[in-house]
Amino acid sequence: MKAKIDPSRIISGTFGECWLDGRQLTSVKGLEAKVELEKEEIKVCGQLMVGQKLIGASGKGSITLFKVSSLFGEYVESMLNEGKAFKFTIISKLQDPDSYGAERVALYGCMLDDLTLADWEAGKPGEIEVPFTFEGFKYLDKITEK
Repeated sequence: MKAKIDPSRIISGTFGECWLDGRQLTSVKGLEAKVELEKEEIKVCGQLMVGQKLIGASGKGSITLFKVSSLFGEYVESMLNEGKAFKFTIISKLQDPDSYGAERVALYGCMLDDLTLADWEAGKPGEIEVPFTFEGFKYLDKITEK
């Protein structure tokens, strides 16, 4: 008999949380972080299929927030005035009351890519997307299917 997934165990992003240097961001709508693997094609004699060699990786992500403050604008303004790069740590937490537990991932060495200073429309809730890169990550908590 083929094993089946219990749909109630699928985690909903509704219960996601995000912290920036220990400060919880309460206006977060969503967060995405991914590691992109850099590979080089390797052609091997006697094989038609091209092999792949892992040669590097990079971390990229974005936070989508409801516009309730100028927090990220303050960070960028301070960084530009001081002429120093602003690096921070993001912790993403995802859990759901029906799930098998919580998953927390720390993203280290985060730096902003850009910041939209103004983007609004009458009758529409304000949102901003904050793209960033990161230099490392670590799972603080993992979910194990039971």
